[in-house]
Amino acid sequence: MKRDVSVLLDVEVHAESLLEFQIAVAHQPGVEVIESLSFELGGVRRTAKEVSGPHGSRIHVLRCGAGNLRTEYSARVLGAARPEPPSDYDLALYLRPSRFVESDKMLGFAASEFGCGIDDPETPGRVAAWVADRIGYLPGSSAPSDSAVDTLLTSNGVCRDFSHLMVALLRAVGVPARVASVYPPGCMPMDFHSVAEAYVDGGWQVFDPTRLAPRSSLVRIATGRDAADIAFLGNHGGDITVNGLWVRSFVDGPLPYDDHIHPTTIN
Repeated sequence: MKRDVSVLLDVEVHAESLLEFQIAVAHQPGVEVIESLSFELGGVRRTAKEVSGPHGSRIHVLRCGAGNLRTEYSARVLGAARPEPPSDYDLALYLRPSRFVESDKMLGFAASEFGCGIDDPETPGRVAAWVADRIGYLPGSSAPSDSAVDTLLTSNGVCRDFSHLMVALLRAVGVPARVASVYPPGCMPMDFHSVAEAYVDGGWQVFDPTRLAPRSSLVRIATGRDAADIAFLGNHGGDITVNGLWVRSFVDGPLPYDDHIHPTTIN
């Protein structure tokens, strides 16, 4: 499948800051990426340092002073990713509670709803369907500091809230789970998107409880414990305002169908 993705990010930097961008397509075996990335501060080209993260994630680090920063990225993505074999460390890490995924606070609730899911390959699908049925997709209904517990209590959220809740419930019943940021062809409204991945039958399977985009069309950007690991923009030390964010992603040809039931991976 050939996919084209792009993003334009307009940021006002009010004081000197160290910025971290996670907008570039992840490095994955089997995937060819033809891409361009540029940063312009007040019309002057700047160069960022690329830092390699886990699971092929790429962080572009830029220290800049005050001014208007314009960031543009585009990529043509060819091929399909070969599955990444989980390490023993991954399986331990993605069972632990984290900042936005307080699985330790959901042990009793998750057990009463889903039982123990360690040896049941059907558990992630049941949890994804439960989250899809119980949580309403409502833009603006959550704050950046909201966690999985907040989503469970309010029953509303956006994609990151859906994936946080699903991952929290899975970890609570003993299934290693993580989140991924992706470019999502077919998603409406178009934006960066967050999905959940669960360890099933020896590998990572992707689930999207929002059901907003076909999973086989997704393009991986970053992977981690929760939103703190996969944020498209991090700011350290300064003050910034995001003036605008425009994301585009589409496939060459018809959009693939997804029943959101059968197992699949991020390609």
